Amino acid sequence: MNISCVKIVADSSANLMTMDGVAFSPAPLKIITAEKEYTDDASLDVGAMVDELARYKGRSSSSCPNCEDWLNAFGDAQYVFCATITSGLSGSYNSAMMAKQTYESEHPDRKVFVLDSLSAGPEITLSVEKMRELITQGLEFDEIADKMQNYIKNTGLLFSLESMKNFANNGRVSPIVAKAAGILGIRVVGKASDEGTLQPLHKCRGEERTLKVIMDELKAHGLKNGRVIIAHSFNLSAAKKLESMITEHFGITDIKITENLGLCSFYAEKGGLLVGFEKQ
Repeated sequence: MNISCVKIVADSSANLMTMDGVAFSPAPLKIITAEKEYTDDASLDVGAMVDELARYKGRSSSSCPNCEDWLNAFGDAQYVFCATITSGLSGSYNSAMMAKQTYESEHPDRKVFVLDSLSAGPEITLSVEKMRELITQGLEFDEIADKMQNYIKNTGLLFSLESMKNFANNGRVSPIVAKAAGILGIRVVGKASDEGTLQPLHKCRGEERTLKVIMDELKAHGLKNGRVIIAHSFNLSAAKKLESMITEHFGITDIKITENLGLCSFYAEKGGLLVGFEKQ
């Protein structure tokens, strides 16, 4: 498979706007309030959005790319590898599948593979980067698709949230749970479940305890010597502390720190951490 005929596409929950080494396009999600709509693209001022949403008292929600958005992202590539936020939280996967059916129907010589990540943020980043690795190795389309389905069985996502206000405003968690996360320095540590939902695991008080719990969960979920991506929402200091802890305990040096973009910052809110990792 010639790399010049291939394109990777991901919705903006992957925290990627560009990618080196292969053709890439993002499909933006949107964050919506009664007062304003934010499009999660390269022009979004994420910091301003986070501050405005922190002051906002009404309901907020997110919307996924529609079929046309995905088709625009596919462009005219012969082979498209696509990754979406978990179908357990969004309709992005279903929209991408509709686009796949339309694209392949209109172009019988072309193929689209859509991966339901069952996750978000840095775990999707790992998947997209794995796609690029397999593409550059020159593997065939179906072989890459099969390997990606197996790959996501061996990755994970942990998160630490200082606030769950937007989850509550979006109807994802109860206001009682969200309130508990916002008082007395309590932070929620959780994971992306096997079903693609966000599963709270612990309530922690303070940053030191939170990072220790994340380390415990990384051990429990099988991190040994795989790659790690730490995505933060305006909390670089905590991300760097976690990076040092992981390197010291596991001896892992393949750790990347990135910033959450619009959609992930909407849910993680200021101070949040998302940790994607390979279990093997």
